[in-house]
Amino acid sequence: MRTFPDSAKKSQSRPLAMFLKLYPKIRIKMSENNIHEELNEEILEENKPTENADNETNELSETEFLKQELQKEKDQFLRLFAEFDNYKKRTTKERFDIFKTANAETITALLPVLDDFERAIKELEKSGESDLFKGVVLIQNKLVETLRGKGLKAIEIQAGDEFDTDKMEAITQIPAPSEDLKGKVVDVVETGYTLNEKVIRYTKVVTGQ
Repeated sequence: MRTFPDSAKKSQSRPLAMFLKLYPKIRIKMSENNIHEELNEEILEENKPTENADNETNELSETEFLKQELQKEKDQFLRLFAEFDNYKKRTTKERFDIFKTANAETITALLPVLDDFERAIKELEKSGESDLFKGVVLIQNKLVETLRGKGLKAIEIQAGDEFDTDKMEAITQIPAPSEDLKGKVVDVVETGYTLNEKVIRYTKVVTGQ
């Protein structure tokens, strides 16, 4: 049997003794490391739902932001559309008003011509010239029909009608020939006209008092 010197035995037993001496500390250290690792794992597990919740919150926030931007664009589009529609209506009305104004000015300028025709016809009736009378009446009717197509209409007033300030203009008052003509029309001096239901010239009348 092989034997070892005492010095060799001591050298071999020394590391073992040191290991046995340090083993509790090493074990504690390893246990601490395991504990730290376990704690880190638990912390990570606890943070995972939070991170998921944060991601979901971010996704929801981005969705809400896009919805708000879309709503803003929609509101802006609706405002622009409404403004453009109002602009179209306004310009159409302005063009129509300009046309009506120009039309009214032209027709108003022709009213004295209609007055001349009426006076001429009255005189021709007295003269007895039937052929000339018929020719003038024909021209007058043609002019009246043309202007009627543009919206012109004579205001029909006769002697004995109630005086209406909305359609008539009293140029003078005379003693009423009879009791039933007091405050009423005695004579029509000048025919009045409406253009598209609007009075452009009042009928000039004489009233009884």
